[in-house]
Amino acid sequence: MFSAVMKEFGDVYEQQYSVALFNSVRYEIEGGGVPQSQLLHRKDPLAGRSIFSGNLFQYLEENKKWRNRFVHVSHTYTISLYESKTAHERSLHPKSTINCAGYKALSSMEEYMELINASLPGIKAKVSSSPFIKCATQFPLILWHPYARHHYFCVMTEKEQKKWHAVLQDCVRHANNGLSEECRVQTPAFTDTVRLHRQAKGHYGTWDMMCGAPPQILANLVMETLHPELRDLIGPRLKGKMQQRQRHWMLISDAVYKQVLMQTTGQYDALVQACEAQTPPLDAALRTDMDQIITSKEHVSSKMRAMVLPKAEQLLRTSVQPYVSSILEALMEPTSRGFFEVRDIFSKELVEMSKNSLNGGGKDKLGEQMERLSMLAFHPVKMQSSYENVEQLNLEGLQQRFDVSSPSVFVQRAQILMREQMDNAVYTFEQLLHQSLETQGEEDLCKTIQRCQDRVIKKYDYDSSTVRKKFFREALLQIIIPYMLKQLSPSCSPELPRFQELIFEDFSRFLLVENIFEEVVLQSVTKDIMMAVKEAAVQRRHNLYRDSIVLTNSDPNLLLLGENPPVDWAAKFGGDEPESSKGGGTEGGLSGRKRRQVVSMIQLDGVPLPYESCLEVPGVELIPEEEGDVSEIEGDKLWENAEQTGSPKSPDSVNNIRNLINPVVEVVMPVSEENETNLTNGTEPASGTVTLENGVQEEVTCITTVVEGVPRKSQLVGNRKQEVDKETQEDVAIENAIQEIEIAVEEGQTAEVCEAELNAELAQAKDSNPDDDSGFQSPASEGLDENKPTPVTNGLKAEDKTVDPAEVEVVLEQGDKTLQSDSETGEDFGEKITQNASEVVCEN
Repeated sequence: MFSAVMKEFGDVYEQQYSVALFNSVRYEIEGGGVPQSQLLHRKDPLAGRSIFSGNLFQYLEENKKWRNRFVHVSHTYTISLYESKTAHERSLHPKSTINCAGYKALSSMEEYMELINASLPGIKAKVSSSPFIKCATQFPLILWHPYARHHYFCVMTEKEQKKWHAVLQDCVRHANNGLSEECRVQTPAFTDTVRLHRQAKGHYGTWDMMCGAPPQILANLVMETLHPELRDLIGPRLKGKMQQRQRHWMLISDAVYKQVLMQTTGQYDALVQACEAQTPPLDAALRTDMDQIITSKEHVSSKMRAMVLPKAEQLLRTSVQPYVSSILEALMEPTSRGFFEVRDIFSKELVEMSKNSLNGGGKDKLGEQMERLSMLAFHPVKMQSSYENVEQLNLEGLQQRFDVSSPSVFVQRAQILMREQMDNAVYTFEQLLHQSLETQGEEDLCKTIQRCQDRVIKKYDYDSSTVRKKFFREALLQIIIPYMLKQLSPSCSPELPRFQELIFEDFSRFLLVENIFEEVVLQSVTKDIMMAVKEAAVQRRHNLYRDSIVLTNSDPNLLLLGENPPVDWAAKFGGDEPESSKGGGTEGGLSGRKRRQVVSMIQLDGVPLPYESCLEVPGVELIPEEEGDVSEIEGDKLWENAEQTGSPKSPDSVNNIRNLINPVVEVVMPVSEENETNLTNGTEPASGTVTLENGVQEEVTCITTVVEGVPRKSQLVGNRKQEVDKETQEDVAIENAIQEIEIAVEEGQTAEVCEAELNAELAQAKDSNPDDDSGFQSPASEGLDENKPTPVTNGLKAEDKTVDPAEVEVVLEQGDKTLQSDSETGEDFGEKITQNASEVVCEN
């Protein structure tokens, strides 16, 4: 089957390549008038940028486990997954990469299960049944493809989910944007071949899988026929539970798709090379006989119009014209709202910039704001509100009649146009503001910004009107023309071969009757479509300029600014580029310089989460979503804290193993300045011998004394009577600690666990730890500074009482046997330092 599809495609492609070459050369000779854009266009807007990067959890099919991955979205919108952030910074090869062409970004398991249930007819899950994959959190992110492998991710919070979902949607939108229009021969030859191939199979309507590179589209074309046959053949033979059969079918589909994609890539490259090798002689023949070829085509077209037009006009009056206004209204309402929203987003950003200039932001602040503004169009979160307006486009009721598979083709195209118009407006504003600052200086910056804004908004309104009218005309043609061809082909196709006899054999490679027939049908409906769009322009609610309003060359000096290189605002007005504006990794020829990141990362009010899934990475926070976003340095600290809260790891060194065998008990002792000189051993450890219940004696390293400065004794305030009153409560807490330690020793737990439990009990009894390792701070510890000395207090009751450190006593005992010291200082290690006669007992 694969060979048959590729052979049919190859034969049609060779024919269409010659036709496309003829149209390209004719356009080059005759030229074509297109409306001149009022806004400037940036050639490479994402030069030196990356879109997004951060951590999230990925589900691995191999071991059915979730793993933390560092994800980087490059300027090409390719998703790369790394083992860690360090691996990306070292430019190591990613674990995997994802090209999002043909995918759908989902944010709920319900959406995913609906698509899964439709993949295998007869194998459907109940509403209450659980999916074959269990998400690790409540916030999943899924990339779904009808043929290829699915990708599962999850994050920790809803805010992260929304941002990642917007980024994934932007990746899909960019990958599905279609083929480059700059290739004036290959692109039309390929698209016409795909369309004719599908029409031969009876598929005349729009196609959702016309996305990605040509080999991907070819693979989708093959799978469109192969996939249903495999499903009918293999589906009934799948065994196991319903979830298992769904999973096995997806794995089979992915394996087949990979093989097909590998074959189409090689064969398409060979096909293009063969056609390009024939281009020089064909081009020479075209330029020599162009006039005769055009005359011959006009003669055939006139004969064909006489046959087709009566049938086409009858079909147009009865089945098309009554629905044109409804189709146009369904397209215009959400699209116009989306373009209005783009205008509002742009205006709000400039108003915010004007406010900052009035508040004395200064030169450095201007550079920072312009850096953020320059990437506004490529910030999926900022643009999300405008994209959502277009997603409301609904052709329900018209889809079945005109064989429109889904409105997603028009939605994504409108969103791409909105992004282009936003970037053109931003780039035009940059050039105008830079020119004004060069000539007028920075005085009265607010008025300068306002003048530039007014000029740009006026040009945006004109350009957006022109772009929308073109989009509406193209959308109507994509909906109506396939329908008319499907209705006219049964009666007209048998008559087409006789028109081929009217074409000279030398010109037969450039003039095909199938293409001429489609052009005649197109001409029959173009007039009605143009009139419908022109009438819509009169309605003020759509904010469309009339065709009679022309602003061409109204600002000739602006066109000269478009030839200037882009302004580096960070270097020109912000001084040296800050470290926070650098992205991770060097790419794309940017040796020695890191890419700046478009989308800022998420911070949860300064509170770290264990294995936080979306953290700050080195990249410029060009457009933070909230004013309270945490900086990059703070984000790195949060990630370190999150790693420290992870599960305990096995000892990986000799010293760690020795510490487990001979535990070290460390007691931090604040000592007053008057007693500081009496401590001669400083931080040196003291050792002693402990006799266990079985009679075995072990040497234990016991205490490390850390000297910290505290207020003198005269500055300490104590109430002896209150301390005695609290003695009973302390004894109860200590006895509980001793009982838990004895139980732990009997159960064979290590001394390290004993120490952790003892410290936890002491913290509860004394309330002397101002910092919480979990990253959350209690109200009692707010405002405390680690670097400032604090008095020892007794916090068992509501009132805290400062205690004299000279009266603190620590006694280490094993059962009833007191540990004797043999330290180098000769001091008695059993020397008692008491705090209200309290005892701390540590048993090994």
